[in-house]
Amino acid sequence: MITEIVILAMIAAFLGLRLYSVLGRRSEHEEEVIPHRFERGEAPPSVTNEVEAPRPVRQPVTLRAGDDRAPANEAGIRAIAAADNRFDLLAFIEGARGAYGMILEAFWRGDKETLRELTDDDVYGSFAAAIDARAAAGETLDNRLIRIEDATIRSAELDGRIARIAVLFVADIAAVTRDKDGNVIAGSLDDAIVSRDVWTFSRNTGAASPDWVLDETDEG
Repeated sequence: MITEIVILAMIAAFLGLRLYSVLGRRSEHEEEVIPHRFERGEAPPSVTNEVEAPRPVRQPVTLRAGDDRAPANEAGIRAIAAADNRFDLLAFIEGARGAYGMILEAFWRGDKETLRELTDDDVYGSFAAAIDARAAAGETLDNRLIRIEDATIRSAELDGRIARIAVLFVADIAAVTRDKDGNVIAGSLDDAIVSRDVWTFSRNTGAASPDWVLDETDEG
């Protein structure tokens, strides 16, 4: 009887070991993590890795609601457009913003040739005289136009064939003046100041050239 019990126990132990070995291998296989497409770094079908670049925001062309000048400005714009079928207000504003930066930078670096192309005789004479005085003093300007915050029509009129449009520019400018040795004697590039300028551009609507020139500057 004892011999039979021992044999049965040995058989049970053998079967237990076999069963454990089979279940153990299955468990190990079941615990393996099979990566899905997303886990391998692939993007889901509904998701793209490309980020759309922000679209440039056009500056609104407004005449300032409630501004007493608005009706007169609108009448002036209509008169200019009637005299020149190529005139486009949005294109003019964008061009004026570009001219503002070009003229300032040309003046700061003493570029009379560029100023001559973009300004009328009186304005050019004033800029050229200031450049000559600066050179005589041995001073240079190290200015930066940080940004143009706003450009707004202040007035618009047609005088005969001459169209004149005044634009208020609000801009952030970092201004530095250096002496002949390059030392800073005024201003700082770290602190931008708010500049408000009213520039008046003019054009002969009967001329073949579509170019406008700066013919007056004033503080805003």
